[in-house]
Amino acid sequence: MLDLQPKHFKIILWDMDGTILDFYPAERNAICSTMEHFGLGECTEEMIKRYSKINEIHWKRMERGEITKQQVLEDRFAVFFEGEGINFTKYKEFNELYQQNLGAKVFFHEQAYEIVANLKGKVLQYAITNGTSTAQALKLKNSGLDKLFDGVFISDQIGYEKPSKLFFDYVEAQIPKVPKDEILVVGDSLTSDMQGGNNMGVRCCWFNYDNKPLPENDTVKLDYVIHKLIELEKIL
Repeated sequence: MLDLQPKHFKIILWDMDGTILDFYPAERNAICSTMEHFGLGECTEEMIKRYSKINEIHWKRMERGEITKQQVLEDRFAVFFEGEGINFTKYKEFNELYQQNLGAKVFFHEQAYEIVANLKGKVLQYAITNGTSTAQALKLKNSGLDKLFDGVFISDQIGYEKPSKLFFDYVEAQIPKVPKDEILVVGDSLTSDMQGGNNMGVRCCWFNYDNKPLPENDTVKLDYVIHKLIELEKIL
């Protein structure tokens, strides 16, 4: 039985995909289901891995301000289909169905739901996400997280993406006023969540679930590094 008792932090800003939710199996399900719908042939594990790398590259380009979010959502499929030798150009239609399929099934990281549920009422919890409104609304509903969070901040609705300071300025304006050292960002992305937390001037906890090497430079400040979400118990 979890019994997390926050003693210092009053607000937790949770990333969703890759932190509370295990994104890869959801991505696999969404790609294969959407390809099947459009009759695009077999969907293999190797194809999913290649798509995942293409997708990651596009999101990081967006975080650096090189491309827009709409370009991410469609261009990633153009690159993917061309690389796989698939003659298909209805990228917009594919993405629209993909977003729905992405939210159709949810997969939690170990004990993630229990941790968020245990913290309800003890600390204010908000979701901060760059995911699309369509996919995230479905994920929140199908996961039950919509009943646990005190609020949700989706970049589509704000008009800015993480790690933009404008995104985090908006979040800060909407949440209760507390000292910044009583706010904790928990996320798996150094370039999105941790950099965004740095931009906001709050504490940052990197969820390094896949044991990536620590950054060699000090451009991103990490207050905490955990490999399992249950390790938050030591921090809180």
